[in-house]
Amino acid sequence: MFENREGQRVPNVTFKTREGGDWKDITTDELFGGRTVVLFALPGAFTPTCSSSHLPRYDELCSTFREAGVDEVVCLSVNDGFVMDAWGRDQGVKNVRLIADGNGDFTRGMGMLVDKRDLGFGPRSWRYSMLVKNGVIERMFIEPDKPGDPYEVSDADTMLRHVAPNAKRPRFAEPGEFVRRAFENGKLDLAQVEGLADLVEAEEATGDVVRDLSFPHLRADESGTAWFHPTHVGLMVSICQIMMTVMMAPWCGF
Repeated sequence: MFENREGQRVPNVTFKTREGGDWKDITTDELFGGRTVVLFALPGAFTPTCSSSHLPRYDELCSTFREAGVDEVVCLSVNDGFVMDAWGRDQGVKNVRLIADGNGDFTRGMGMLVDKRDLGFGPRSWRYSMLVKNGVIERMFIEPDKPGDPYEVSDADTMLRHVAPNAKRPRFAEPGEFVRRAFENGKLDLAQVEGLADLVEAEEATGDVVRDLSFPHLRADESGTAWFHPTHVGLMVSICQIMMTVMMAPWCGF
């Protein structure tokens, strides 16, 4: 059982981080002193749940947290500074501050250091989140102590419900939602929807599933000139048209 440390001060440590390609020491006094901070800790950079859900949702809700009086949202993991810096760039993180607890000093002081040698990870952090005001822990959400990697209470939405119960929370679109809404509201006809479905099916058949709008198929030739592979242009144009339809909704009665 992990100890709930509400009402206690955070451990006093110095983090070795990477910012802008340089080493930067950050003390817990600098991070928490005189500030309201939401910190969430996770087992490791580049791991599935951390990359697909835990970090992205906090990054998405950062502006909502700030409106509720939170100065900063911090993600902490027992990884080195190079790994955390690379993960942040790979994830396209815009708002969350990533902190490397390379030696596990902070995590150990929190009583959250766990042994993940069965996975070849070594010592890692248990998954939890906390609201810290001026260095004092006001609220903690600790994942239940059970086998595996539970992800039930340390998520961004649970923390936001505590910080700002009435805040409006943006949500991720459901698969196919943009197309369905565009069709239902007359912005795309049946032929366009079927054409888009054919394009996606063709992508999947060749193993090139488009996962996001970060232009994964952008390439550069030897001269450095960037270009799209011709087979992907139609799909990208169709996706952009749907996105523009949704973004113009307030002015188009969508």
